[in-house]
Amino acid sequence: MKFKATPYHFDLIKDDQRLSAFFEAIKEYDGENELAYDLGCGSGILSYFLSAYFKEVISLEIDKSAFDCAKENLAGLENVDVINTDVLKYDFDKKADLIVCEMMDTALIDEEQIPVLNHAKQGLRPNGRIIPQGIINSAQLVNLEREYIHWDENAKYEIYSDDAVFSEFNFSDDINPNFNADLSFKVKKDGTVNGIKITTFTKLTDDIICGPTPMLNPPLLIPFDEKSVKSNQYITVNLKYIMGNGIESIELNVL
Repeated sequence: MKFKATPYHFDLIKDDQRLSAFFEAIKEYDGENELAYDLGCGSGILSYFLSAYFKEVISLEIDKSAFDCAKENLAGLENVDVINTDVLKYDFDKKADLIVCEMMDTALIDEEQIPVLNHAKQGLRPNGRIIPQGIINSAQLVNLEREYIHWDENAKYEIYSDDAVFSEFNFSDDINPNFNADLSFKVKKDGTVNGIKITTFTKLTDDIICGPTPMLNPPLLIPFDEKSVKSNQYITVNLKYIMGNGIESIELNVL
């Protein structure tokens, strides 16, 4: 089946790792389930997968161009209803067995995954589930070539510590979007550091964890003032940001 898509959503469809991970997670359902919501459905590819396993799929998309594509792509599926609306203004009066929400980005900073889910979970049955199920965030101490916040897309940097998990979130929980934590790193070699690299792993189900892919949470590089370090020295930084408020909300300081 050929899917009509906006340029951005076409890139999402081309990301085979991302797409196959979501497909495998959706396949865990047996086809006897009543309702699934697809929040921010984009071109409708995940709604297409869901239609084979749920009696009803409600697909919400705020962007008119993406909505038009999804409406056309899913027109032949009688159990899929595509609605052009802001999820944060939608009344979730029907209770669902599953919510699929792929408004993902590294450490949940730049997209509205948490505000959207905090609102949408009113439409989830008590035993309902969410895909993805949650995320795991880790960080490393690095020396960056660039002096501004950027993603790990052809960026050069040198790693100075092991990868350490600093937060985990289960999307079934109520999550405070205001993140504030101290991150401690053990330096592996002498040199100069000026930032951290954040890597996010997406937990789709208990058995499926997807690492960064080209269109799913590429690592994020955040600079701080340059500091000389020695091997086995510990460096602690304070990281603050607001989930859904963008990279402009990030504050990073060496303690």
